[in-house]
Amino acid sequence: MSSPTIEIRRATRDDLDDILPLMAAFNANEDIVWRPESMVPALRRLLGESSLGMSLVAHDRATGEIAGYGLATFGYDVEFAGPDAFITELFVDEAFRRLGVGQDLLDALIDQLTERGTHAVHLMVRPENERARALYQGRGFKDIPRLLMTKSLRKRE
Repeated sequence: MSSPTIEIRRATRDDLDDILPLMAAFNANEDIVWRPESMVPALRRLLGESSLGMSLVAHDRATGEIAGYGLATFGYDVEFAGPDAFITELFVDEAFRRLGVGQDLLDALIDQLTERGTHAVHLMVRPENERARALYQGRGFKDIPRLLMTKSLRKRE
């Protein structure tokens, strides 16, 4: 389902202030501590350096209101024979859910990652988030039986 009232485009640093409220909501929904002192500069850098990844925003054509956003960062993996990407955030504002905005954002991210030569795309989803899992599975994502483990190398402020 595609929403004809929504326009998706690459985000720029000019979109930062529009993305931040949605980013705070994403973090709250995911039980991630919102640390604007470190996350805002990281987003600003991602918006300005295309070598790090890409950011997309979905806007309502009529009002200009931001409907959602998606972020992907680049990596490299021998298992996938080269460049890969990680969709780190995909979020749609509550008022725009169930209109196909999430599908459109995901499809646009995958299309643009493919154009950039990416061989594989990864993402994480909470097991209990059935709607998101259905979206991702419907777009060809598979549950790989591996446990993601993380060690932060950055000293927290």
